[in-house]
Amino acid sequence: LHARALLPPPDATRGGVVDRRKKKDLDVLEMPSIPNPFPELCCSPFTSVLSSGLLSKANSRKKQVIKVYSEDETSRALEVPSDITARDVCQLLILKNHYIDDHSWTLFEHLPHIGLERTLEDHELVIEVLSNWGMEEENKLYFRKNYAKYEFFKNPMYFFPEHMISFATETNGEISPTQILQMFLSSSTYPEIHGFLHAKEQGKKSWKKIYFLLRRSGLYFSTKGTSKEPRHLQFFSEFGTSDIYVSLAGKKKHGAPTNYGFCFKPNKAGGPRDLKMLCAEEEQSRTCWVTAIRLLKYGMQLYQNYMHPYQGRSGCSSQSISPMRSISENSLVAMDFSGQKSRVIENPTEALSVAVEEGLAWRKKGCLRLGSHGSPTASSQTSATNMAIHRSQPWFHHKISRDEAQRLIIQQGLVDGVFLVRDSQSNPKTFVLSMSHGQKIKHFQIIPVEDDGEMFHTLDDGHTRFTDLIQLVEFYQLNKGVLPCKLKHYCSRIAL
Repeated sequence: LHARALLPPPDATRGGVVDRRKKKDLDVLEMPSIPNPFPELCCSPFTSVLSSGLLSKANSRKKQVIKVYSEDETSRALEVPSDITARDVCQLLILKNHYIDDHSWTLFEHLPHIGLERTLEDHELVIEVLSNWGMEEENKLYFRKNYAKYEFFKNPMYFFPEHMISFATETNGEISPTQILQMFLSSSTYPEIHGFLHAKEQGKKSWKKIYFLLRRSGLYFSTKGTSKEPRHLQFFSEFGTSDIYVSLAGKKKHGAPTNYGFCFKPNKAGGPRDLKMLCAEEEQSRTCWVTAIRLLKYGMQLYQNYMHPYQGRSGCSSQSISPMRSISENSLVAMDFSGQKSRVIENPTEALSVAVEEGLAWRKKGCLRLGSHGSPTASSQTSATNMAIHRSQPWFHHKISRDEAQRLIIQQGLVDGVFLVRDSQSNPKTFVLSMSHGQKIKHFQIIPVEDDGEMFHTLDDGHTRFTDLIQLVEFYQLNKGVLPCKLKHYCSRIAL
């Protein structure tokens, strides 16, 4: 009873609370206004605490599972954020598989039901690409090397032949390949790519040879021969809402006249009728068209991908991933180790003479392989071992056909020096070196020769001999010899 007597009456309590609230509100009103240093964080009392922009960013970090395949059809599942880029997915796979990053690892979008494939650009959002796939389609993401992805920035003269390029404006003097690239990257100028292509008629199985013209606004074809007059040009396709794909089996699936097909496909899911199929006469022509369309579509973004490969939107950017060191040919120098101290050979004539001397010494030097316990083995035993030691090398492909070898090299880029070694189908005792040069694939037969009971391999009728294929490949990686260029990048089937 005494405690109850001390409590104020109920009405008085409510009045006190109301009075205190009013006093607090008055105090707030009387406080001087302080400028808000973060006005963008303010929101009205009638809106949600999180703005739509913040909500979209929060939702974009949701994790999703994707599956990536390698060329030997092994696969790996990755849990990634929904805003991850193609370059970041490559970085994850490089780190998980302990590969060396030479900026040529690439994601490919593979559409088997229509026989198409394209390179995913480094900045493209992978989940966005997957969202355009139909539920019934068995599309795949492939992870492999593509040495030609940015090769046009290094050697533009191979990608833009003179007979396929003209300029809309008057040019004084000759235009260098570098200036052609700058015109592509500029938003105000562009070079015109022109030439004959086979086009598949809409809704029909027949193909028609037509003169095409590529401009910044899209791809056009002439209704009257090779006329470029506006009244004779008809619009064929634009590339803002379409992606450019390369045809893998154009002759078989679409009845194309050649194997050098490509097509425009809308970004959103569509059937085969929505495809705009084209076909070139040769690989160099197809490469020129596809490269020019990529440059016109993405512009400076492609150059930024090439110059700054580790800039990413997701958590796998350069801040969280340190690139592994890769050795380029430009970082190698000639050294002289004959004296007490090593020195760099700066005179190019002296460096060339040293290289010739090393090549001659290589020819004379006999290869003495060590056995499994580190001791030299007998020549009769090494002969059998050397004949099979190449089978463990990543550049050796056992019994693949000539067409399969060409397909592998084209997939990994028609860059000078891309190569592989395979068994010869015509002669079971010999091997074949298949390599790319000048955007063409050439095949060289490796012939076995016998001398004093020992077997050697040669590419030049016995003038330069090698005890095994490993020694042969290592020699031509350092010396051009009888080949059109040095061996630089080997084709391999990786396993994830």
